[in-house]
Amino acid sequence: MDEFASITHWTGRRQSAEWQRARGVSLGIGDDAAAVDITGASDGILGAKHMVLAVDTMVESVHFSSETMRDEDVGYKALAANVSDIAAMGGVPLHALVSVAVPKSYGPERMRRLYDGLYECAERYGVAVIGGDTTSSPDRLVISVTLTGTVEAGREVRRSGAKPGEAVFLTGAVGLSAAGLHLLLAEAGGGGAAGSAKQRLQAGDVETGHIMPHAEAGYFELMQGQGRDGERESGQSRAALVAAHQRPSPSVRAGRLLLEHGCSSLNDVSDGVASEAWEIAEASGLRLVLRESRLPLDDALKTYGADASLNPLEWMLYGGEDYVLLGTIAKDKLEEVRDVFREEGLPFFEIGETLEGPVGVELVRESAQSGDERNIPVAKRGYNHFG
Repeated sequence: MDEFASITHWTGRRQSAEWQRARGVSLGIGDDAAAVDITGASDGILGAKHMVLAVDTMVESVHFSSETMRDEDVGYKALAANVSDIAAMGGVPLHALVSVAVPKSYGPERMRRLYDGLYECAERYGVAVIGGDTTSSPDRLVISVTLTGTVEAGREVRRSGAKPGEAVFLTGAVGLSAAGLHLLLAEAGGGGAAGSAKQRLQAGDVETGHIMPHAEAGYFELMQGQGRDGERESGQSRAALVAAHQRPSPSVRAGRLLLEHGCSSLNDVSDGVASEAWEIAEASGLRLVLRESRLPLDDALKTYGADASLNPLEWMLYGGEDYVLLGTIAKDKLEEVRDVFREEGLPFFEIGETLEGPVGVELVRESAQSGDERNIPVAKRGYNHFG
């Protein structure tokens, strides 16, 4: 199968011309370049709009492997990562360009399955796939997606907009994706949740696990030995963690609501809460103080942490790939935003505040025995491709 036949096999009859035109596509797959008209796109934005663009690349053995991801999951996640970047600007995703470098070990049907997952994500978030590039690779699959979106002109939500005295929030639980990866690697290694995977984590296997060792002890220790109410609960926890890693859910609707209600800064949690908080702190020139007791601890994460005898706080702060949003907002808008998110059935957690002072991120820890509080500096780390 030659290049053009392969492209047709992967992309043919996936999205109708009428549907793509509704997304502003004038010319899609099949020519040297695509053409779009964002002024006429059905994105819900009235008046002047800006185009926002994002690109993300996934490399086999660096970002995924057959041990932890099916081909469909790789395609889905490659697009989802970009959708999350658009969401973090308060934007609406519209058009995708997909480039793949394919090794000989991937036959036509494996790539077809990869595109099955990619188009599943595209359908869920209203993304028109309009072109890309195809080439060969010596031995590893590489997939790169460029995504366009739109946002009200001049209203892009940036990392640099936070001000002292605001609330810090999350739009969902964190740590689930990293724990899901940890679980899948443990199963692939045959050692069980408390066996070889724990050894990987303690050894600091950052490149394959995206996890950092040596978490501070804290109130999460109180849950050790709990959450073991039988195989059913463990099975439900496993399913939730695996889904969080393989099929993340970018927070597009949450991003739109936050833009509409005056959120001052946003970042998507792709490299971990600690890393994203540091990016906002540095871009805005202030200090973010997070409260450990307010970080949302999901039941599945709590259960798996107990089963693996590991502290979930490490995954929550440094795991990444959760694709919820971390941001700041004026405290007098908090109740209004909480009500809107509740009406929409979306999670919203106030987890700290912004302060003047040296740029940095701190975690407030309360002693379970005395109730005394102490501020602990949060390391500027998360997943780092070059670390």
